[in-house]
Amino acid sequence: MKKNKLKESETLELKKSTSELKEGIISVVAILNKHQKGKLYFGVKNNGDVFGQEITENTLRKISKTISDNIEPRIYPKIEKKIIDDKDCILVSFSGQNLPYFAYNRAYKRVADEDKKISQKELEKMFVQKNKLSWENQINKSCSLKDISDDKLKKYVKKAGLNYTTKKEVLEKLELINKGVTNSAVILFSKKPELFFKLLNLRCATFLGVDTGSEPLDMTDYYGDLFELIEFAEKYILQHINVGMKLKGLERVDVPEINKDAFREAIINAFCHRDYSIPQEINLAVFKDRVEIRNPGKLYGNITINDIINKNVSKRRNPLIADIFHKIHYVEKWGTGINKILSLEPKTKFEEFANFFQVVFKRSVSKNAPVNAPVNAPVKLSELQNNILNKILKNPHITYDELSTDLKIYRTTVMRNISKLKNMKIIKRVGSDKAGYWETKK
Repeated sequence: MKKNKLKESETLELKKSTSELKEGIISVVAILNKHQKGKLYFGVKNNGDVFGQEITENTLRKISKTISDNIEPRIYPKIEKKIIDDKDCILVSFSGQNLPYFAYNRAYKRVADEDKKISQKELEKMFVQKNKLSWENQINKSCSLKDISDDKLKKYVKKAGLNYTTKKEVLEKLELINKGVTNSAVILFSKKPELFFKLLNLRCATFLGVDTGSEPLDMTDYYGDLFELIEFAEKYILQHINVGMKLKGLERVDVPEINKDAFREAIINAFCHRDYSIPQEINLAVFKDRVEIRNPGKLYGNITINDIINKNVSKRRNPLIADIFHKIHYVEKWGTGINKILSLEPKTKFEEFANFFQVVFKRSVSKNAPVNAPVNAPVKLSELQNNILNKILKNPHITYDELSTDLKIYRTTVMRNISKLKNMKIIKRVGSDKAGYWETKK
């Protein structure tokens, strides 16, 4: 059945086949930078004649991967098979607000039905506009001033050496409110950030071997504001790597196998520079031979790993959050964090893959030391399991929901660790879920 003939425009690009995939990707970026959404057809000539496209099971996968690998920031297009004039074609529907977009390390814009390179001056203007409209500056319509914690804000203001007047005035001085509470204010100072954002939390795991296919010794999800999550991540690493000791005069000093300042710097960088528009947790994984800290979003602004290591180049994806961290000396203005990490742990590796940036610390595990546990740990329980056990000892009638609230972890995480404690015969449930209680092994 004949359909109306397609015609190229500022939001529609036509390609004869996927042999022109690179040119098609450039058109996608050009359209995004001009209109933030558009469509791309493969199997249709630029004059609108339907040519058809051979489609195998790998064709759509190849298009998806090529787009993922060569467009920055990442987009999530819809790629589907379409039949036009009884011929197989491919339709790529795309959209994105995270301007400017780059294809093969260059920025383009759509002019009529052509793709033009964006000049450096125009690109600079786009970055200025982006900083004004970035995720961290967007108004969160679900959050109001009453959802912001006075205690958290006062604690921060005191640490930053500022004066506390009113909640609103402090947020205005920190540029966290503008005709409404911004996303940054929510993840930094709200009472319960998890009520407004899902998957912007911390996911930790410890594995017996050297990959995720090995037996997991512990899996724990944490939620809270950025400052709380940073502290959770630091404590988790210390709980699951080997910690020795040395004497400094008459004082005993703990010595982790990975320098504490190095991995703390990596943790802070992960929360400071991650792409918050991607609904994905920050992942922390402890393996037998290494510790990985992974955050959503590759390096920002078209810089490379070589740039951050050898040229000391740094571009901030979230300048507002970075300034908040800088005021309490969490980060430095000029991106010295990578050099600091390498000076303390020279074997550290920095990696990019898919849409993640990852820091990898090599472990120096002693053959005689237990794997993934402090050398002085008498019981092979995780820190979370010990915390749950202590809560139960204090209150045998405590519920899953109360444990979740007190420990600031998801209810499913509580249930999973309770199950482990039951399997180890450390605790057992006596009576019903509502009227029963926990009995602990002496």
